[in-house]
Amino acid sequence: MAPVQVRGPVLTVRRIDAYHALTIVAPAIAARFKPGQFLTIAVGGPDSSMLLRRAFTIHDVRPDHGGTVEFAFAATEPGTRWLAQLRSRDMLDAAGPLGRPFPIPRDAASCLLVGAGQGAVALFPLEDRLRERGCQIDFLLGAGSADHVFGALRARRTARSATITTEDGSLGTRGVVTDMFSQVIHEARTDVIYASAPLPVLRDLAALAGRYDIPVQACVQEAAGCGTGVCMSCVLPVMGSDGITRIVRSCVDGPVFRGDVVRWADVGTIPFDALGAPGWKPPRAPHAPLEAAAPARSSPPPSAPLTWESGHAG
Repeated sequence: MAPVQVRGPVLTVRRIDAYHALTIVAPAIAARFKPGQFLTIAVGGPDSSMLLRRAFTIHDVRPDHGGTVEFAFAATEPGTRWLAQLRSRDMLDAAGPLGRPFPIPRDAASCLLVGAGQGAVALFPLEDRLRERGCQIDFLLGAGSADHVFGALRARRTARSATITTEDGSLGTRGVVTDMFSQVIHEARTDVIYASAPLPVLRDLAALAGRYDIPVQACVQEAAGCGTGVCMSCVLPVMGSDGITRIVRSCVDGPVFRGDVVRWADVGTIPFDALGAPGWKPPRAPHAPLEAAAPARSSPPPSAPLTWESGHAG
């Protein structure tokens, strides 16, 4: 279903450690939502000079409880500080759900959900959906400090396992999420990785997962000025199935991408071989390649190739 723009009342604004969680009554958005999608909010009020909407990953929806939608954020700039000061019954202009959602396996699988900081917000509605499919869920969450780890308590309560890392050692293991990656995937016998984190973390996770031939579905945390593909502020270089790199908009072509097709090292640039780059020429038809050896994998592969529900990009 297509996204909608609605004007709805704020139900609650609450603190979750270093973050705020705001719940708005928006039945039309709640009914359309799939895990991984986001919404945009007009901030500052009708007389504000803040013209750009703010994009937020959706954390929770309750279609059967009046149609509420919750998103979480850190109050770090004028727009989010304005949101943090709202009260019940204040009105908000919201548009959503936007973007492409996480693909869901057709059959039960062992799923590792990796989140860093606020990025973990996207993983909890995904957890619910994967559990409905009969999947086993393991979490790997991290942040700079304990108060910036989002959802640690819920992950420990609901998942098969939850590994927490903090850079200052205030919660879980001292370090970053990638430090614990190899240990967790071996113990969990992971079939697929879902990750939502800043770009440097996603880049490192995609590289590590490639060594084990485990697919990664990555939800990128690029700033989206419009959320509809107009402003071009959230572009990424992504390789297509034809081998050609294109500059795509993460708000409409994502925010979820296969980790092996994003050119992480080239984010923020236009690669010389990207479609439309100066001097670009169509690639020559390749010679028939020699049969490649299968990549090494330290953990056993799933019994059958992973397939996805129809309507989702794998």
